[in-house]
Amino acid sequence: MTGQHYSAPAWLPGGHAQTIWPRLIKGPAPDYRRERWETPDADFIDLDWITGAPGAPCVVLFHGLEGSSDSHYARRLMHATARRGWHGVVVHFRGCSGEPNRLPRAYHSGDSQEIDWILRRLRAYGCPALFAAGVSLGGNALLKWLAEQGNHALDLVNAAASVSAPLDLAAANAALSSGFNLVYARHFLHTLIPAAVAKERRFPGRIDIRRAQAARTLRDFDDAVTAPLHGFLGADDYYARSSAGPLLGSVQVPTLLLHAANDPFLPAAALPRREHLPATVTMEIHRYGGHVGFVHGALPGRIDWLPQRLLAHFDAHLPSPPSA
Repeated sequence: MTGQHYSAPAWLPGGHAQTIWPRLIKGPAPDYRRERWETPDADFIDLDWITGAPGAPCVVLFHGLEGSSDSHYARRLMHATARRGWHGVVVHFRGCSGEPNRLPRAYHSGDSQEIDWILRRLRAYGCPALFAAGVSLGGNALLKWLAEQGNHALDLVNAAASVSAPLDLAAANAALSSGFNLVYARHFLHTLIPAAVAKERRFPGRIDIRRAQAARTLRDFDDAVTAPLHGFLGADDYYARSSAGPLLGSVQVPTLLLHAANDPFLPAAALPRREHLPATVTMEIHRYGGHVGFVHGALPGRIDWLPQRLLAHFDAHLPSPPSA
């Protein structure tokens, strides 16, 4: 279970099935404790905590696009963390905790400044080890922060992991703009567009609402909403400046890069070559698994391989106990 090997079940073939099925078997929610933090720019974020034993390590999770502490991967990772007696926390990006945030801005794939102040505040809590995990969008943002910080990131986190991160945002959004993959785009747009409409009502003139409502792909939406709200010239500028892939050579924290070759959200050809990665980055590309799926076992399947793989990586980087 905790090793690197992953085997997809024969009864769940294909990247699409392996992506969608985990949402049907995510299990019960952990016993979260919610905490609200005021942001440096007078907004807020909500964090859902799992309280561990005194002096235990802490695992922080940054979720994916339109995700939350209720996402299947968040539930399973926090359950696994709780079973160890560790602290765990799912950080909600702005507007993702069930309540609209206060400002026109929301969140995006390259929001490394947001990652920075959150991790600095978490480190101040005094856990002996802080481990950071990011999934999909959250994984890209975390990797971008790790690369930008270089050696300085070692002062804040002991190890990191990303799962199914869209390391090349242009390639990822192109993949989601045609064929069956449009199902995923429409799923996201089902919540993104109403949120944009609500934001335009609160902040008139900040969003081209006609273009937002006409969006049929995530690139359409990013060009009309995400990019202008966050200081980018358009979708192309947003993708170029926010993709973590070209920056990975600067990562100094021990980091696990976990992907499936059949992930419908990112073509395998867009993944970095191993020889271009620093020794601090371990890349695992499994033949199957889908996008943040990695279901295993007999029907109806289990989704505990992924959290155990992440925790095994973190185990390898626990600080040594002080000598007597």
